Amino acid sequence: MNLRRSRVPASLRRYLDGLESSTGFTMIELLVVLTLIVILATMGMTQYRSSIIYSRESVLKEDLFRMRDAIDQYYADKNQYPATLDALVSEGYMRAVPVDPFTKSSDTWQAIPAEADPNNPTTEPGVYDVKSGSDQTAQDGTKYSDW
Repeated sequence: MNLRRSRVPASLRRYLDGLESSTGFTMIELLVVLTLIVILATMGMTQYRSSIIYSRESVLKEDLFRMRDAIDQYYADKNQYPATLDALVSEGYMRAVPVDPFTKSSDTWQAIPAEADPNNPTTEPGVYDVKSGSDQTAQDGTKYSDW
């Protein structure tokens, strides 16, 4: 070993001795740690975005269920469908028309009109069903406007 060391110039020997005694991280160690952090952060962001979409879909399903239930209660009480969704609010069947979680507006709901009553053709058909006004696609591949 001494023979090898003796052939190395003094300046290089001092440098090599300094590397052996230094405490710290090498560039490769830092790059490996940074790579792992980036991979974990990417996985976390993907999960976060999926959970946000999943929660919006759950809110949309619940809102549609509540509005359809209010429409059915209105029909059961008055034997006719409400003229608009706002009629459900003014008659006390709902506190407010909910905000569509994808369009972020309460004015974008698509009201599906009922068929005209053959016994009383002069009355307005009213709102039979309600759907989302969003044109986006759900995680299961269906359109939110088809729910």
